[in-house]
Amino acid sequence: MKHYIWDSYFVELFDACVDEYDDGNKDFESWFSDEDQDFLKAIGCREREFFDFVEDNVSSGGEDPTAITALLVAAVRRDYFLTIQKGVESAHVIAPSELPAKTADLGGFVWLPRIIVKARAKLRGEMDPDTMFCCGGDRAFLSKHDIHPADFLRVVWAAGDDDQKILDYVKSRQA
Repeated sequence: MKHYIWDSYFVELFDACVDEYDDGNKDFESWFSDEDQDFLKAIGCREREFFDFVEDNVSSGGEDPTAITALLVAAVRRDYFLTIQKGVESAHVIAPSELPAKTADLGGFVWLPRIIVKARAKLRGEMDPDTMFCCGGDRAFLSKHDIHPADFLRVVWAAGDDDQKILDYVKSRQA
């Protein structure tokens, strides 16, 4: 993989997968060549995660999430994967039952405990295939608080295990 142009490859692959989905092919496992699979693995992205972004993009008429949003989220995951995890995948998976309830709140912000756990799992590559960081619920929360999904990942990364830092950031967005 050529790291200098990985972003272009990502967007080209995203657009090709949108075309596949638009053509009625929802079998995402058939979308990726061996080279595509190697590419996704090299950036710490699973095929199912990629599919979820494509599916939501098509379902929204290309509006949310955009290919650029998917790229920016993938860039944060890639950076974490290469710098913190040294390119080694985690063997742990966060089961949906381990996520805080959708109604859980932190500091009066409903959904915040859930999206924090999902963001940490996304950074570490520990998302269950049936769970998506930046799903419709996450996007609604982030949009309401004017936080880009990739920016939220960076805040969670920088905060480590300190939920108060994340809460303070979300509060700061309420101006």
